[in-house]
Amino acid sequence: MYIKIGFDIQLAITAPMALVYVLHVHPSRRDDLLAPEVVLIEPNMLADEYLDAFGNQCGRVNALAGVSEVRFYSASIIRDTGLPDEVNWTAKQHDPTELPPATLQFLLPSRYCEVDSELLQFAWNQFGTSPPGWARVQAICNYVNQHIHFNYNAARATRTAVEGWREKTGVCRDFTHLAVTLCRCMNIPARYCTGYLGDIGIAPVPYPMDFSAWFEVFLGGRWYTFDARHNTPRIGRIVMARGRDAGDVPLTMAFGPNTLKKFEVTTHEVDTHGHAITTV
Repeated sequence: MYIKIGFDIQLAITAPMALVYVLHVHPSRRDDLLAPEVVLIEPNMLADEYLDAFGNQCGRVNALAGVSEVRFYSASIIRDTGLPDEVNWTAKQHDPTELPPATLQFLLPSRYCEVDSELLQFAWNQFGTSPPGWARVQAICNYVNQHIHFNYNAARATRTAVEGWREKTGVCRDFTHLAVTLCRCMNIPARYCTGYLGDIGIAPVPYPMDFSAWFEVFLGGRWYTFDARHNTPRIGRIVMARGRDAGDVPLTMAFGPNTLKKFEVTTHEVDTHGHAITTV
């Protein structure tokens, strides 16, 4: 399967400033691209590209005096297996004493995932009797999927897991933050993911295309994908970045006053010539 991916993001700025972006496909998927991925920037500015502490491909540009708008855009085609997210009901939960040290940071509280909160006792009351491992994570996904009502109009960039739990509304990042927090409360390492997820293999949905958020948990000696918002295995998931929560993987971060002027995301199946394919 081939998937066309891309974006067109435009920010209005009012002063010279640095802008950081996390807009590349994750390095683990780089070899699946049919051609090297290039993030184009207008006006033309020198970009400092680097890997962050989580292994994500990032960049920084410095907008100088006289620049009032900055545009980031890209278009690529990537190969994908066409298989849905893997399901493994036998994947076991590890005791924290046997977890690899690199996973331990994904048990801790983070900016949007308040493990050290009222959610800790709630999680043990709600999920403490569920079978440990895959079944427990699925029980968490089932709960979050039913508890939060998806509503684009209720999106708020500062909403935490506890706030999402109380308000019972939000977007994919809110589903993900709550599920990640509940997993960590149950001593299951969980990390936040952002990337492309098109309407492939499903009926089209009545929302504008956007980047998506999901999460990964460490079970049975490896990381597995879960998605509390959709709560079903999906096809064509292309990861861009991973971190403790959304604060670690901002698509763009401007170090000064800015306004989002344009935001378009592309992700759909294509043939070998780049022509769109309708799957449903």
